[in-house]
Amino acid sequence: MARLDVRASARRTVTALPAIVQIVVAVTASYSIAHYGLGHAVPLLAVTITISSLGLARDARPKVVLENAVGILIGIALSEVMLLALGKGLWQVAVVLLVVLAVARFASPSAGFAAAAATQAMLVMLLPDPDGGPFVRSIDGAVGGAVALAVTAIVPRDPIRLVRLDARMLFAELAAAFAALVEALRSDDVRRADEALRRLRSTQPLLDDWASTLESAVSISRLSPFLRSRLPYLRQQQELRQDVDLAVRNLRVIARRIDTAVGDGRDRLGLADVLESTGRAVAVLGESVDDVERVPVARDALSAVAARLDPAVVAPGSPVTESMVVLMMRPLVIDLLMATGLDHAEARRRLASV
Repeated sequence: MARLDVRASARRTVTALPAIVQIVVAVTASYSIAHYGLGHAVPLLAVTITISSLGLARDARPKVVLENAVGILIGIALSEVMLLALGKGLWQVAVVLLVVLAVARFASPSAGFAAAAATQAMLVMLLPDPDGGPFVRSIDGAVGGAVALAVTAIVPRDPIRLVRLDARMLFAELAAAFAALVEALRSDDVRRADEALRRLRSTQPLLDDWASTLESAVSISRLSPFLRSRLPYLRQQQELRQDVDLAVRNLRVIARRIDTAVGDGRDRLGLADVLESTGRAVAVLGESVDDVERVPVARDALSAVAARLDPAVVAPGSPVTESMVVLMMRPLVIDLLMATGLDHAEARRRLASV
């Protein structure tokens, strides 16, 4: 059994608190509407559909919430129709489960979606029939889905905080990777180069999480009157993430080249200095996620690096392999300059003439 990481568990719980509060509010509302408003004695499906539609997943876009609610509601309605036609029993349960799973799988690529729809269908088949006649449970399901969608807009999950958290995690990993690369070049240490390469290869999930959170935040902000003013910031963050993604891909290639080069005793201090300067500029760029006034500072720092990216300046007299690393840094720095808001042409103009 794996040992419990208390710190990671606590961090995961704190991160999920907005989603937990949102679900509690939504369930309370859906139960109240179905029970006190519509007079349904046990509005079980109103509660379970609310929970299934919202969930604790990172992607809480209104479109996703709506798709989940509608899909599960279709499963419930289909089950009720088949229940009226076939009655209750073992073979009826098997038939309904087969049909609902097939329809849910056809409707959505998500395995979790099909499982949720099937679970709701089995509740319809196995629980005693509620007072009020056929389709009472479908009405409860509609209430749960509508409340889940409304709460997504009225009680959002603080998507801005999640966006910033994802960005900070990525830039922290990049800072560690730059530090390892610089140390590898200064000390001619293959192990540090290996570490940098490993860290950079592990950044793709962080980039993907950042993209998913941004997409969810933009969708929620379009719907929520409380967050609509943050749309310009979120769109700027989407552009930043796209350019940083390209920069990280270039940095992985550079790290791979350095990893194969170090260990031969050569002096690479000039290359270490320019990478260290780039790393400091990237750290400032990361600070702009919380403070947009840091963007011009990062742009100036990256422009200073761009003006030095000439093999004859950074690594005079070095073999072609090291000159190639300097040349490979040029598209990296262009991507980073574009992340500060420059267009491609202006970013290129800031490079040293070669």
